[in-house]
Amino acid sequence: MKFYASVLAPLLFCLDAERAHQLAILALKSGIYPRALKKLDPILESELWGMKFPTPIGVAAGFDKNAEVCGTLLDLGFGFSETGTVTPNAQVGNDKPRMFRLTKDRGIINRLGFNNKGHEYFLRNVRRWHKKQGPDVIGVNIGKNKDTEDEISDFVAGVKAFSDYASYLVINVSSPNTPGLRDLQSRDNLTRLLEAALLARAECQTKPPLLVKMAPDLSEPEAKDIAEVAIKTKIDGIIVSNTTTQRPASLKSKNSFQPGGLSGEPVFEMSTQLLRQMYHTTNGKVPLIGVGGVSDGLQAYQKIKAGASLVQLYSGMIFVGPAIAIKVAAELARLMKKDGFSSMSDIIGLDHR
Repeated sequence: MKFYASVLAPLLFCLDAERAHQLAILALKSGIYPRALKKLDPILESELWGMKFPTPIGVAAGFDKNAEVCGTLLDLGFGFSETGTVTPNAQVGNDKPRMFRLTKDRGIINRLGFNNKGHEYFLRNVRRWHKKQGPDVIGVNIGKNKDTEDEISDFVAGVKAFSDYASYLVINVSSPNTPGLRDLQSRDNLTRLLEAALLARAECQTKPPLLVKMAPDLSEPEAKDIAEVAIKTKIDGIIVSNTTTQRPASLKSKNSFQPGGLSGEPVFEMSTQLLRQMYHTTNGKVPLIGVGGVSDGLQAYQKIKAGASLVQLYSGMIFVGPAIAIKVAAELARLMKKDGFSSMSDIIGLDHR
């Protein structure tokens, strides 16, 4: 971790943020990465949807868009990895530059626009992983193409393409960088979309858990609608939350004016409060994955106590480095033991008890 902070990070930060990310993917594909040497504390083990997680700390969607390094990320000490977002057809995304570091704020702004290589390329990679997966948990985050006319059909195609290979599926209706996508979060639109996705899953041989990923930029009634739709349709979970279009007054970095979705530490409080709200509204009946601004064990602890069964991170890896999974897991285990807890089930939703 010291080597990353003192040597690698300064070098990578001389590059455009997207170019640095491409180099990170290349390094992981080529085997040039530090495998996790420390064993994970058994106190962090949990089970959800019939799957075992050695640690609740996972990689959020957006890092491994094309399922090229999903297994390699687990070697870094993550408990699970979410790939994508993937769309039926390959698309280049928005114009560059489209990814910006907010170094003083430990945040990122992106307006990538679901750049990915499409279902066919993604499917080859995820099939290759599936053959040797063992107990690994790999999620697939699916979206729609920018120019599609039948939005629901794109999500249905994703469900049918990946149900037999993904550990779980995520319906992404919350990116701010695809025009009109967030309109699918309204009660009626979301109900139709999730019912169609569930019907498509029912037709597949394997039926992985189906989740929806929501935006943080919702009013309380809008968030309540999503909770109620989740309960009504009986989907398996909600990811709280995606990037925000808001710009906190506390931002200090020169790139803070850039349009796009803001992630990292500036969204921690916002996303955690929404997580707490969703747990309360669903009475803890819908499993939640907490994401937004996590870069240390205390932040992960707060997400879990607010109601998260699992926690994801991405932006934190840019500022802390590839050892972040082991760091956060070790800090979380120490905090749990310090407070007298012996299992993950003791702390999920603790703030509400």
